[in-house]
Amino acid sequence: MDKKKDIMNIPKQPISQRILKYTLTTAIVFASLWSAAGLEITIERILDAPRQIGILVGAMFPLDTSQEAIDRIIPKVFESLFIAWAGTVIGAIFSFPVSFLAAQNVAVGAVSRITKQILNAIRAFPELILAFVFLPITGLGAFTGTLALGIHSIGTLGKLSSEVIEGIDEGPLEAIKSSGGSKINELIFGVIPQVMPTITSYWLYRFEINLRASAVLGVIGAGGVGQELINQLRFRDFPRAGTVLICTIALVLIADAISASIRNRIIQGKVVKS
Repeated sequence: MDKKKDIMNIPKQPISQRILKYTLTTAIVFASLWSAAGLEITIERILDAPRQIGILVGAMFPLDTSQEAIDRIIPKVFESLFIAWAGTVIGAIFSFPVSFLAAQNVAVGAVSRITKQILNAIRAFPELILAFVFLPITGLGAFTGTLALGIHSIGTLGKLSSEVIEGIDEGPLEAIKSSGGSKINELIFGVIPQVMPTITSYWLYRFEINLRASAVLGVIGAGGVGQELINQLRFRDFPRAGTVLICTIALVLIADAISASIRNRIIQGKVVKS
């Protein structure tokens, strides 16, 4: 009886909130159906998708593990790793000072607003679009992919790092200021020690993202394992394409596990046992 009374005593939502909730739900459902219709996604195609996937996966096995395949694939896999790492380093080096200019509690108001808009503009262009822009300038190869990932990483890491700086504890800064410390002292001894663990974890997380993106950039000729994958699919060599996919998945999983362990150690001071 008490439970029934508690349920009956729960206040009902105002009619305006319920109308808004149902309106938003209806709008989301309608937009989803409209998008599916625009993409010509039918029930028949959805139901047939597992069979098509099964045919493709079946064509990849047994994998091509010949010496020739390994000699072609492994260098491309490591090229993706190098592209992702170099792009992350570029993003980390340039985004770190920019993030201080974007933080409202560190930079002047006008400087902060302008810098944030610049970072927003950089993030507005996906890595793939940036690679297309650089292709006529730098040509095919890993350098194009590195630049695309590096520039996009500047925008993303700059925004995330500035938000970390804006959320610092102001107590150490006030203590430094009251003891006669300069603005530089506040940044070096008050801000940077607080933000570096989180910012470093963002750098590692961005490396994981760049590793996946580098595989995609290879499809358009920007270096990496994606270039080898598209070549094998173009010639219908599905067993070798399967080998490329397995190697790529293995690389991403290993890099994710190592990166997650390091990030956890930086933030919490210990390694989580999987």
